[in-house]
Amino acid sequence: MKKNLVFSFQPINLSLGILLVRIIIGVLMACYGYQKLINFETMAASDFWAKEVSFLGMTGKAPLALTIFAEFFCSLFLILGLFTRLSLIPLLICMGYIIACVAKFAVINSGDNGTEVNTAFVYFVIYLGIYFTGPGNYSLDYKIANR
Repeated sequence: MKKNLVFSFQPINLSLGILLVRIIIGVLMACYGYQKLINFETMAASDFWAKEVSFLGMTGKAPLALTIFAEFFCSLFLILGLFTRLSLIPLLICMGYIIACVAKFAVINSGDNGTEVNTAFVYFVIYLGIYFTGPGNYSLDYKIANR
């Protein structure tokens, strides 16, 4: 029987799809974290991190360091598929904080360039999807679990 690839509802390779999403989203978010990492001192001195961002009563360098940990280091774990679900928790918290406190739950904005979707919301939804599906077969988590 010939497989119909156009109208089939069965995944061709779910683990490969999860791997591609993990790598693409991980690299994109790691770029955000890397920029914060190399500009740590100047960003910590800015008014945004010193006055506007208050996470659990912390301001200044502490929430910036936690953001760098989530965006850069947890994204590297996500790319590798190592401690995937555990590393997604700080990323989900970080994106949730941006959605709730920074963007004030404005998921869709109307701007000069038309309608825009909050990027943090898109990352949040993708991270949530990876959290529920797991890292897939092409991950270090899978290799360690099946050793």
